[in-house]
Amino acid sequence: MTDEYFLLVCDDVPHDAVLTDPGVHVLDVAQAIRRLTGLSLWHSKVLATQIPAVVLDGVPQEDAEAAVAALRDAGAEAEAREQPPPDFLKP
Repeated sequence: MTDEYFLLVCDDVPHDAVLTDPGVHVLDVAQAIRRLTGLSLWHSKVLATQIPAVVLDGVPQEDAEAAVAALRDAGAEAEAREQPPPDFLKP
């Protein structure tokens, strides 16, 4: 039996919200991560200190940009990145 993969083509390419630098106020950034992800404060602080960290994975572009804006308001440096295509599509 062979494995078959199908690529669903849609208008919205998934994006990631990536934390690149927590800045000076790590606890404020951890609280922003907590509000965005629903993680505990301890897990949010761990995520804020392990950079670069993907805060949100595979979300629509608008949600990724909103998360980046929230992280920047908390004093961090963040960016929204488009997810690369899956490896099985490469020849």
